[in-house]
Amino acid sequence: MSSKTPNIGFVSLGCPKNLVDSERILTELRTDGYNIIPTYENADLVIVNTCGFIDSAVQESLEAIGEALEANGRVLVTGCLGAKEDKIREVHPKVLEITGPHSYEAVMENVHKYVPKPEYNPYVSLVPSQGVKLTPKHYAYLKISEGCDHKCTFCIIPSMRGDLDSRPITQILDEAKRLVDSGVKELLVVSQDTSAYSLDQSKENQNKTVFWNGMPIKNNLITLCQMLASLKVWVRLHYVYPYPHVDELIPLMAAGKILPYLDIPLQHASPKILKLMKRPGSVERILERIKKWREVCPELTLRSTFIVGFPGETEEDFQLLLDFLTEAQLDRVGCFKFSPVDGATATDMPNQVPEEIKEQRFQRFMELQQQISAQRLQQKIGKTLAVIVDEINEDGIIGRSMADAPEIDGVVYVDNVSQSAVQIGDIISVTISHADEYDLWGTC
Repeated sequence: MSSKTPNIGFVSLGCPKNLVDSERILTELRTDGYNIIPTYENADLVIVNTCGFIDSAVQESLEAIGEALEANGRVLVTGCLGAKEDKIREVHPKVLEITGPHSYEAVMENVHKYVPKPEYNPYVSLVPSQGVKLTPKHYAYLKISEGCDHKCTFCIIPSMRGDLDSRPITQILDEAKRLVDSGVKELLVVSQDTSAYSLDQSKENQNKTVFWNGMPIKNNLITLCQMLASLKVWVRLHYVYPYPHVDELIPLMAAGKILPYLDIPLQHASPKILKLMKRPGSVERILERIKKWREVCPELTLRSTFIVGFPGETEEDFQLLLDFLTEAQLDRVGCFKFSPVDGATATDMPNQVPEEIKEQRFQRFMELQQQISAQRLQQKIGKTLAVIVDEINEDGIIGRSMADAPEIDGVVYVDNVSQSAVQIGDIISVTISHADEYDLWGTC
């Protein structure tokens, strides 16, 4: 590549949805002929794609911007924190330009403004057909919508990313096929609210027949999952609110069409706290549905996240949450202590819970859930599981079962006793011999 090709440094922070935004910007940069580099020093410009969900994420983003300014001086900021320009300018007035989340065109306009588009030969392909990816070759995040229509009192995502805006189903499927054709073996479906896919559109548009690869299809979540299943790779669903139509996904999982894995952000189990959070759902109804889902699909893995120490949470409310964990027997659980977020309704609610009580409840929550997770993983000893290979080293193979999403769930450590030829991205059969609270060990 010519030495005259401009170098762009890039920093990506935050969740998988932000990662997809970063991949889109990087693809645009490569399409225009820019060179992406991993350092600040030799960059003609640095882009920081920020997160602004909770205070710790805001702080991390501000520190990353400061680091880029100190090392380089020419910095563009985009992403969720970019929706709060004043907050960034207050700390870092020397930032060149600031844009909000999924502002791809504005980011590129700013890049062109400060670093003119290079001249390059358009007949030389700079970008692979699947675009620039920040994940390993064998798995990829597939974002199906932007924004969210929920008004949860602890969250400011709608104010940063806007209301729900679903992508056309044909566009999603085209992207999925390009990824699979490039070697991706696992598609991780993400959005702020995956189960709300297409519900922002009129009934007429949802029921309208469109064509993909010559096949007539409808614009809804169930059809999307059926079509993704036809690509013959692992399809994993994240951030699925328990709307009634989610029940229709379970038979697809039982039939092996999509992975038997549901990531449902339940957040709490006290009716009072759920109401204060402006969260939908009856706890009794959720428990009933979990029971039915497991009857239809016994292999189903359920992951969820919860918040402890939400304003107004009493010991009684917290006990209801522990009781729910005991009864629901969820496989994978994340827990967060309530963190005040500038702009979120809950930040100004009365009866804020002291930090020491939040920490105490967090520890009690995690101790109980670790016991539950360990018991559920013990049940897998002696079974043979399909495992996707993420890493191979001198000690053996590290992979994930169908029950494990990358970076947030556990892993499977595999001893290759058969000495079979295994490559990263392969899906192998592993017999499980040992388990702890998070991970599994086995042989192939």
